[in-house]
Parts: sequence; C-alpha cells; structure tokens
Amino acid sequence: MKFAIIKERKSPLDRRVVFSPKTLLQIKQQYPAVKFKVEKSKIRIFPDEVYKLTGFLVLKHVADSDVFIGVNEVSIDSLVPNKSYFFFSHTLKKQPYNRELLRALLDKKITFYDHEAITDIKQNRLIGFGRYAGIVGAYNGFRAWGLKYDSWELPKANMLSDQKALHAHLKKIQLPNIKILLTGNGNVAKGALEILDVLKIPKVSIEDYVSKTFTTPVYCNINTLDYNTRMDGKAKSIKDFFKHPERYASTFNQFAEHTDLLITGHFFSNGAPALYTEADVKSARFKIKVVADISCDLNGALASTIRTSTIEHPFYGYNPQTGLETDFKAPDAIAVMAINNLSSELASDASIWFGQMFLKHVIPAFFNNDADGILERARMTHDGKLTPRFAYLQDYVDGKE
Repeated sequence: MKFAIIKERKSPLDRRVVFSPKTLLQIKQQYPAVKFKVEKSKIRIFPDEVYKLTGFLVLKHVADSDVFIGVNEVSIDSLVPNKSYFFFSHTLKKQPYNRELLRALLDKKITFYDHEAITDIKQNRLIGFGRYAGIVGAYNGFRAWGLKYDSWELPKANMLSDQKALHAHLKKIQLPNIKILLTGNGNVAKGALEILDVLKIPKVSIEDYVSKTFTTPVYCNINTLDYNTRMDGKAKSIKDFFKHPERYASTFNQFAEHTDLLITGHFFSNGAPALYTEADVKSARFKIKVVADISCDLNGALASTIRTSTIEHPFYGYNPQTGLETDFKAPDAIAVMAINNLSSELASDASIWFGQMFLKHVIPAFFNNDADGILERARMTHDGKLTPRFAYLQDYVDGKE
C-alpha cells in the first residue's frame, strides 16, 4: 500500500503535517511493507530535506499513491478520483462553505475518512489537534489580557520554538487578582488546563467561584450541565442534552457575573442555547472583559464572537452596547481571540502529537483488517455514496438544508 503525505493548500497557509519525519520512520520500522511519499512543500514545518535525510521520497507529483493524508480541506481541483483520503473536511456540522467539497468527494468516487470521525466504539475521538488548540488558546487569552491592560507583552506563540519556550514566558508574568472560567472537559479544555497549571492558578469549586472573593487569581472549570438546564424543570442529563438541546436554556449568566477572563473549551452542538446573547452582554452585571474563544463557533455560543481572527491579527474588540467591532483595548470593549487554527502556532509540537496518535490508533487498522472498526466508523464516502453512519448529510449534499 502506497501512502502520500500531501502539502497543505488551504489559505491561510498551515505549516502542520500529519506525520513528522521521525514518526514516519517509526511507521516504516513497525510496518516494513508500507511505502510513503511526501509531496513537496515550501511551508511545511519540517523541511523537505529532513524527510529526504530520513529516507523518504519527496516528489512534486504523488498521484500514483493509494491513500492521501493531509490536515486541512483539500482543494477540489487537486482531488484524485477513485483514491482514499484523510483530512478534516469540516462538513460534519453541515458547514455551508464546504458543501461543494463533499459533493466533489462523492462525484469523484473517493473513499474519504474524516479525522474528526476517527473514534473508538464509544464514539470518543482518538486523534486531533485539540490539546494544542487548548494550550495556545489559553496562552493567547493571557497574552490578550496583558496587551489590553498594558500589564505585560507575551510573544506570539508561533514565534517560539516549542511549548517549553511558551511555558518559560508565561512564568515571567504576574497575574492580577482575577477570576478565570474554563468551559469543557475534552482535549481542548485539558490543553488549556496545562497552561493554568503552569501559572499555578488554584482551582475553586463552582459554589466558591460564584459566592466568594479571593486575594489571588483563581479558576473554575465548568461543563455543559453546569450552565444549561431543562426548561420544563425535569432532570437533565448529558445524553438528553445532546439529543434534545432545544429543551434547554442557558444559565451561564450566573458565571458571567463573576468572570474576568473566559476560556472556552466546550463542544457546541447545533440547536444548543447560546452561553450568552447580545442582550446578556449589555447588562451591567456582565463582567467578562477578555474571551479566549478556542471553540470559535460563529453565530453560536458567544454573542461577542462576531468573526474569526487570525494568527497575524489575533484580537479584536466587541462593543457590548452596539454589538459592533471596536479596538480591543477600549475601556468598555470585550477583547476577543477567536482563531480557528490555533494549534498551527505550535506546528512542530502539534504535528508530532497528532502523528503519534495516528500511528497508535489508525495505521494498525490497515494491517489488522480493521479489527476495531476504526476505519469503518471514520469512512464518510465510498463509491460515490455516503456511508450509513453519515447518511444524515444527504439533504446537506442535495442543498435541501
């Protein structure tokens, strides 16, 4: 079987890659029969020359491969018909901007596996960049605070060599007496927690967070059912919430009244209530001044996330009274960081992490007849059709929704 590591073509350019040269070498040692080719790339975090020195072919054309592996969406004109592909398609939530990509995968009879759909039997995701999105997102939250209040200047994460350098800069800052709220309990939130631990910020309970004042910075970590309740007063459960989000209302304001810095690491499902609305932020009781929106759901969870930001220009301000963008340093503005490719700021570390997870969970499936169903669960399209697990996307493909 011939695999190809394809170059990233999406704009803005992304330096991440699924496999570092070292990880490719590990795969080759464990599975000698596998063959890898690397498509030439001038922007990849690991230079072509390093792949060559590790013993892999680096070529301009890799179309004769069987399986093509990338990170971001592949441009429609570069898709090779009747092949297999792995990448993030960003279609699972029926994102309108990628409808044509999914149609192309079907039209070209491509067998497509979405990284986001690589799960265990309990539907837990096995690979992803979430951990590093959380790490960089939380770091950027503290960077935004320092700039907004002229307290410190942290360098951009993508200017640093690795996560250790990022930690070293964080340890130099002196935090004021603020309350920090982190949402979620998945890989993104766990990554953000690593940053809070580096800063040695104490964790407090929900009860203490909303009722007590502190002489040091503290944080509280909340999950979905902590800030959502059933409107009919009946018992709530996470399974019920994801099945019937329309039955729930947000109770997030109880936290917004006590929060200075918000870091989001939650998953926001279609139909779920917003954490806070335009009306909520206009209230004098709403205290949040900086939002590191790692989840970055436009027109979804947070009224203040009115657009995505970029690595080059990571912050913008949201005026609570007008709902319009403003300077994030303005006294009344909520500073917002809403970058949707955060992990690419630590491209080397993130790529190594991702590749190790792919090696552990996915590569064996090609050689054990997919004994654990890894490939089958992730396979979205085959022979011009959606697979049964993803049949719910048919109306989306047909343009009916």
